[in-house]
Amino acid sequence: MISHRFVTIAAIFVTCLITANIIAVKLISLGSFILPAAIIIFPVSYIFGDILTEVYGYRQARRVIWLGFFCNLVFVIFAWVGQILPPAPFWEWQEAYESILGYTPRLLAASFCGYLAGEFANSFVLAKMKILTEGRWLWSRTIGSTIVGQGLDTSIFITLSFVGTPLFAPIMILYHWLAKTVIETIATPFTYAMVNFLKRKEAVDIYDYKTRFNPFLVSD
Repeated sequence: MISHRFVTIAAIFVTCLITANIIAVKLISLGSFILPAAIIIFPVSYIFGDILTEVYGYRQARRVIWLGFFCNLVFVIFAWVGQILPPAPFWEWQEAYESILGYTPRLLAASFCGYLAGEFANSFVLAKMKILTEGRWLWSRTIGSTIVGQGLDTSIFITLSFVGTPLFAPIMILYHWLAKTVIETIATPFTYAMVNFLKRKEAVDIYDYKTRFNPFLVSD
């Protein structure tokens, strides 16, 4: 039976993902670094992805990753439908709507590919490291899986989005990757608290000894 705590974690994961895609259009300046506003929330989805895998195992995390993908797809489709519907004659913000929610096919493809590769790599690495470390050193799993997952996500997204354009610069990948990893590292005490709370309340601590890690086996 699926608990309300699991549903809550899954809902937060999906909400963070969709929110990140909405606010990513705004660029912010942090000193000499120019980053998308999503940098403040996208790593949170990885934190909750870590919690899902650590407590409930790779199989349940896999289901939530796909849930996030399809929820994001529904949002994108209806944002596009809203864009092409004729605006009311007195409504003056069509261009603003398009500039915020008018995703290009290239950016969408890059976002979806980066998300799937990064989240599944993150969950896989954490599950495998949990077995190798025999459940010890949670910090090493959360940070190690983030380095791999965020590295893949960032590299794929920025490369597919901007390669061949004047905006592409490999240093962008490094800045984004480091920022996301630092945020999750800072959040390690929160991750520890959530993991310990859920393991105690749910009386569950899954080790993926016999799990098949094919990301497409959603019914496994």
